[in-house]
Amino acid sequence: MIAYERVGMNGNPLYHWIALAVSTALMLPMPVAILAGWTPPWMRKQQAGMRLRAYGILCIYALMLFNGIPRIADASFEMVMACSSVGLGFAAAAAVLLLLSARKDSGARTAGPVAPREG
Repeated sequence: MIAYERVGMNGNPLYHWIALAVSTALMLPMPVAILAGWTPPWMRKQQAGMRLRAYGILCIYALMLFNGIPRIADASFEMVMACSSVGLGFAAAAAVLLLLSARKDSGARTAGPVAPREG
């Protein structure tokens, strides 16, 4: 038997609720709006990778959900670790998606109109 089992290893659920509320308010509206077709004015020059960027941000949000919800529910150690492992997969997917969006944006910037050759 683990000594800290009765203490509640997941901490105070209020802190996790606050973190999820703040992350929902800050992280969820922008990618949903981008996927619905709206582009923020400061990102209009980077149109090529917008959808990939939105999916990457949603993966980061899913990471927060998979780390927070089991702790709020005061789940067992094994369940918290399993959900954290799934969250780690979402973190890796977010990194890949954000890198792909940056690569797609840089490829779109370098491939501009070709000037006609003289002669």
